[in-house]
Amino acid sequence: MVTQKGSVGLIVVFTFAFSLLFFAGCSPPPDTTLLVDRPTVPAAEQDDIKITEEGVKYLVHPDKILSGGPPKDGIPAIDSPRFVSVQEADKWIKDNELVLGIIYKGVKRVYPLQILVWHEIVNDKIAGDLILITYCHLCGSGIAYEGMIEINGQRVETEFGTSGKLYNSNLVMYDRKTDSFWTQIDGKAIVGELAGQELSEISIDTVSWRDWKAEHPDSEVLSQETGYTRNYGKDPYGNYYEDSNLFFPVENEDNRVHPKTIIFGIEVNGTYKAYREDDLIKVKVIEDVLSEISIKVERDEAGIVKITNLETGEEIVKERDFWFAWYAFHPETTLYELSRQ
Repeated sequence: MVTQKGSVGLIVVFTFAFSLLFFAGCSPPPDTTLLVDRPTVPAAEQDDIKITEEGVKYLVHPDKILSGGPPKDGIPAIDSPRFVSVQEADKWIKDNELVLGIIYKGVKRVYPLQILVWHEIVNDKIAGDLILITYCHLCGSGIAYEGMIEINGQRVETEFGTSGKLYNSNLVMYDRKTDSFWTQIDGKAIVGELAGQELSEISIDTVSWRDWKAEHPDSEVLSQETGYTRNYGKDPYGNYYEDSNLFFPVENEDNRVHPKTIIFGIEVNGTYKAYREDDLIKVKVIEDVLSEISIKVERDEAGIVKITNLETGEEIVKERDFWFAWYAFHPETTLYELSRQ
């Protein structure tokens, strides 16, 4: 685990490698030179809005939001996405690569992680609606939101960009209407005019290209023609996704399982729970009770996970995160334990 007082030698190595990427014109991994002691802020922040001495509204004190290395928009969002057919994309996406797949109002779209690792945000229009596609490589989290915020009692569309900041090792976004800061996990405004608001989450799945294209060959796939020069197909984060190291500190930690274990996290009536992907691969269907609500968690052959409120028939939108990231934001969460009998 890399902490704020982590190994100096490790920091030097990371800093040198990441600087080479940055000055080569590529969006780098986070700048680990920032793993130093920070001004102390009370550990427990309640969900009530506070105001700094400078008059800035916040849920999370600005001193707890760290620079990730690149400046604001240094990792550029894709604002005018182009799409190609599955047949065309199959020439450059490997079968075992992960992609984000979404079906929204009948439109099927795919966002390869080989592109999103360099951009993190796509401001897309699907069926006439502004949809925010996000990916935080540090947290393994691919999440979609409606691109709608509330200003002076009115719901308005807005695009989002990367702030260059991190909180709990998670991407901090900003909206282009008010410049408020938002966490990618949970989609909550934490600093600025809109502090306290939450984005409306939309179901999206992280699946292998092989499985998605077999089930949905009529999908539209985000093109590598993004308007930027990036080494798509080469991940600058190496084995980060498998080892236990974190580049940035988090406020809450739990080591009962490997920190990079993939989980699906949900919230029902203020109660949080996580389900391991490995368990779903093994048993396909889990029936559970959360906050006195019967739910069903199921994974199909394409790797799509759907969680249903059995009392209403409505889908419960899940987040696919690394365990450490989900726990960092939701230390009150429980973790489903599959019977080993």
